[in-house]
Amino acid sequence: MNTRKTGAEYEEQAAQYLRKEGYQILEQNYKSRFGEIDILADKEGELIVVEVKYRSTNGYGDPLEAVDKRKQKRICQTAAYYCMTHGITEDISCRFDVIAIYGDGTVRHEKNAFEYQR
Repeated sequence: MNTRKTGAEYEEQAAQYLRKEGYQILEQNYKSRFGEIDILADKEGELIVVEVKYRSTNGYGDPLEAVDKRKQKRICQTAAYYCMTHGITEDISCRFDVIAIYGDGTVRHEKNAFEYQR
């Protein structure tokens, strides 16, 4: 299976997990000139920006560690563009989460995984 197809499969698994937890999925695989956001969701009026990471083994480290500062900055720029183009004002709270999916099927949801990076 190619990496794009694998990524889409695990992003859908993460979206299903979020739905079960009471999140409303707004968009999946949102793309702009700044980058891509795996999942944009809403929970109780808060915008949740979610990066999904999968690792079949920990040979390359924990999937949560894969979201480095450079990746965080790109996600934040993309989220800012999304907000601007969708009329989401600064009075709406925004949170950046990471969902890690492990080879054994374990899902770990790290809420507030990082702060907004300029």
